Parts: sequence; C-alpha cells; structure tokens
Amino acid sequence: MKKAHRYNLGITGNCHYIAYIKDDSEVQWMCWPYMDSSFIFGSLLDDEKGGTFKVVPCKPFKTKQQYVENSASIITSFFCEDGDFEVIDFAPRFGIHDRYHKPLQFFRKVRRIKGQPRIKVICDPRGYYGEQKPEISVGSNHINYKGLHYPVRLTTNAAKSYIIEQREFTLTEDIYMVLSGGDPFEAPLKETFEEFYYKTNRYWRGWVKDTFIPNIFQKEMIRSAITIKLHQFEDTGAIIASGTTSLPEYPGSGRNWDYRYCWLRDSYFSLAAMNSLGHFEEAERYLHFIHNILYDICNLQPVYRINGESDITEREVPLKGYDGNGPVRVGNAAYYQKQYDSFGQVILSLLPLYMDERIIHREQMLSLDTIRNLLKEIETRMDEPDAGIWEFRGKQQKHLETYVFHWAGAKAGLKIAQHYGDQLLADLAVKILELSEKNIERCYSKEFECYMSDQTVSYFDASAFLLIIFNYLDPRDPKTLKHFVRLEQELLTPEGMIYRYRAHDDFGDTHATFLICTYWYIESLLVLNRLDEAEKSLQNIIIHSNHLGLLSEDLSSDDGGQWGNFPQTYSHVGLINTVTRLARKRDKLIFE
Repeated sequence: MKKAHRYNLGITGNCHYIAYIKDDSEVQWMCWPYMDSSFIFGSLLDDEKGGTFKVVPCKPFKTKQQYVENSASIITSFFCEDGDFEVIDFAPRFGIHDRYHKPLQFFRKVRRIKGQPRIKVICDPRGYYGEQKPEISVGSNHINYKGLHYPVRLTTNAAKSYIIEQREFTLTEDIYMVLSGGDPFEAPLKETFEEFYYKTNRYWRGWVKDTFIPNIFQKEMIRSAITIKLHQFEDTGAIIASGTTSLPEYPGSGRNWDYRYCWLRDSYFSLAAMNSLGHFEEAERYLHFIHNILYDICNLQPVYRINGESDITEREVPLKGYDGNGPVRVGNAAYYQKQYDSFGQVILSLLPLYMDERIIHREQMLSLDTIRNLLKEIETRMDEPDAGIWEFRGKQQKHLETYVFHWAGAKAGLKIAQHYGDQLLADLAVKILELSEKNIERCYSKEFECYMSDQTVSYFDASAFLLIIFNYLDPRDPKTLKHFVRLEQELLTPEGMIYRYRAHDDFGDTHATFLICTYWYIESLLVLNRLDEAEKSLQNIIIHSNHLGLLSEDLSSDDGGQWGNFPQTYSHVGLINTVTRLARKRDKLIFE
C-alpha cells in the first residue's frame, strides 16, 4: 500500500527569514533576504534551477531529524557505513539589551560523531527565482556568490575548493558554516557559532516558558506556538500564511498558490491564538501592522505584502513545480479581489486594542472613527456580492461567511461603543447587526434545514460552522443541531476531515480537505458539549502532522496525505484555538 504523502521538512528562522530543511539536511527552500523575496535555495520546486545547500554522505546512510527541545534549532543525524555525524542548523535570535539580535545569517555545523565519514558540501544559490546563477569569488575564509538579487556569502573553516568543486572529502574535524547577506563575517567562527547556538536555544526556551500552555496537548501546542512565531515578520508585525508558494492543494489540481503574504482574514484567529498563549508583544506587533494599513479603509484589500505594500501582482515562473506539479506562481491575484468580510475581521482584530489594558501605547492608536468608518463600509457593501472566503476567481455571490463577519464585526463594534459610551456608534453597530442577520437568514435552506454557502442556497460550505462558533446560533436550539448534523453529513470524509465545500468551482472538483475547516468542526463539537468526540477528532489531526509535528494546509481526502503550502500558519493557529477551547471546557466540568 502506498504511503500517504508527508512533507519531510523542518523549518527554522528568526522572524526575518525562514529556512526549510529536508530530513537529509538539504536546504530546499530559503527566501532571501525576506520571507516574500525570491529564493536563493529552491530545489523544493525545481531540482535543476532551484539551487541547494546540503551535506551529502558518500556511502549509504540513514537519517533522523529532530528539533532541539522547545527551540527552533534543527539537528539532522546521519548514520553512514563509514561513520556517523550530525548537521545542526539554526537562525540566530536572542536578546541584546532591550532589542533582539536577528541578523540575516544562517548557521550550520557538521559535527563528526564517530568514524571517518566521506561527505560533500554543496552550496549552490540562485537568484531571481532560478533565472540567475552566481559569479563565484573566493576570499581567505569565505566564498562570495555575486550577481544574484541579493548578496550571499559563505564563511567556513572547510576547504573552500572542496565546496566550490563539490568534491568528496573526509570529515576529520567539525565544520562551521555561516551564510550571510554579503557583509564580511569577521567574528571567530567556532566561538561565535557555539555562543549564538547557546543563546538562541536559551531564547526559545525562555519564550516557551513564558507561553501559557494548558495541561493537554502540550507538545503540539509548543510546536504550533513556535511555528506561528517563525512566520511573523517582526520588522512590521505581519504574519504570513505560509513561507512557501505553489505547493499543490492536490496533485495535478493546478491549485498552486503563493501564500507568503499577510491575509487580513487570518488576523482575528491569529490574534486570538496569540492572546491565548499570553504573547502580547507579538499580538501588539500584529496590531500595529493592521493599524498601519487602515489609512485607505475604502480600498481595504484581503491580503498585503509583509511590508504593507498593496501590489502583489501574480505571475507564473518557469520552474518544474513540486514533484512536477505546475504552475509555479509568484504573487497572488487575490489582492485585488472584493472580499468584504475583511472589514468585520479587522474590527474583531482591533477589539483588544480598545478593550485590553495589557496592550501598551493604546492611547496613541485609539480612534473611534476607525471603527465607525469600518462599520460604514460594511453598511455600504452590505448588498454587494464578493469573491468570498475561498476566493473564487470566476464568480461573485452574497456569501454567508461575509455576512457572518459583518455580524461579528458589528458585535465587536457595539462592545467598543458601549465601553466608551458612544451612543451614535452603538446605534450604527445595532443597525449593521440587524442588516447582517437578515442576510444570514437568506442563506438558510428550509429543504436541508441548514445554512448554505450563499444566498443562492446551492451548496454546503464549512464556513457555516462559524455560526455555531460565534454563537450566532443557540447551542440549545434544535435548529442548531440540525444545521450541524447536515453539514457533518455533507462535508465530513471517512477519515474524519472536513471539505471546504462540495461544489464544482473554477478549477473543477476538490479532492482535498482544508485543515482549518476541520478545526471549525471540532470547535462546533465543543460548543455543543460533545467533548469526547472533539478530542478524538483533534487527535486525528495530530496524527497527520509530519515527523517534526508540522501541519500542512490540506489533507488528501483519499489517504490523509499532506498537501498545500507548508507549514500552514492557519493550521497551527487552529490547533491552538481548539485546544484552548477544549481545555476551558474540561476545566469548567471539573469545577462545576
């Protein structure tokens, strides 16, 4: 029987860039210098044009890969016929005075364990999405790779000619390598590696200690928290959906998208996860990012670049694609789509800024006019169709999920208005609530006793679980249970995963389940107090993580194989929010 597909990759980073390391130590994906820049190593999408950075044993070998406990550092152990060694990879991040040291540097050590293993070290960076090979020059302790979209320099104590010529050599001493952005690395190599490695692991372990983790699924919560943290571009506070592009939702589907950007839709759920974890610094940075793009509320986009830039022009680049699955896309055309749910999501995201006394510098950012203008935009767009949460490219409808977030955003706006005693704002919020409820009810099918995807009531959609999660529907009402049961019957696979929808769209039928939808299903179970079923479903998600506990965007409906961009921030956010809700429910039962 064919084994279900898994991404055999781990990620490390320092909130500046992310490196993807295969379980044989190959750096298969690294965008440089930023998370949404061109890659310098991209063999993940093309083994010829992509470029790579790897340590290759010359004799048959086996490997084992693991994270340093409660850290983002990765160790890949090699067990070879002629000896054993390990490759240690990390991106430096630690505190210096009142700041974080997070240089554009990637540290790699090849540590001999026993024997005399013969190896090759291959460092072959590329530029401009594989279109440019570097010009190579050699210094006394480094190799310069020139002519790429951004400078690359490798400083090492290994024989540089061996690396340039990709020659075999015997590992007789530990090898240290530092990849940097072209600036000279003048510090002592070995001493700096060991110092930075110690400080980086100490930073991550301290960060984990400061994380609120309930007493269930702790290992998974910790890995999810670190994964989300790695996807935040600290310079602006943006959190990207994923660090990869064009990993297919399903083989041959053509659903290959670039997710290296910040979706406003994710903001509410991501901030909820951060608040649950007790990481207010990260939440505050993200709130700053959101606040900084609100200067043009009328033209609010669903997605932005990590620097807040609005133009994310989509194009195809001539690469093979993951496992031959093209096309490879750079950019994302969703940026110019009309997705009106963003207005309500932004209000929900801003709620802590207005209500939570733990957020510092609140008074410098607060303006009720921001909430008022967002609510007015909802009112203006109330009767306009949009592309919806699933970003349909060929049609627009009056989507249920959009109205759910209109309603939820108005609820948050009302709470803010009441907190600050603004009656005019409260009246506007109540008006939006009433209009939203009328439109939500137009998505209800009496035939199926279920809320449908849009006001055509033509197909079932997992976003309808949000009606239960957001308490629009009363869990004690028989209507709520009928709605839930119908969605479960129509969207749940035999493997226990949830389809986004069951409809023919602009790319044909869908063969993958979207993990965030399964979390919505589990959270609905929790609202309905079906805790044992919810926990069992949550465990079923966890067994579909890879060898390092990382989750993909999609799972195959055939065999539960991992597909889609990886790791997906939304999938780890979903795990945190679901486990947190389950823990609260369990605690409530104990103390009742």
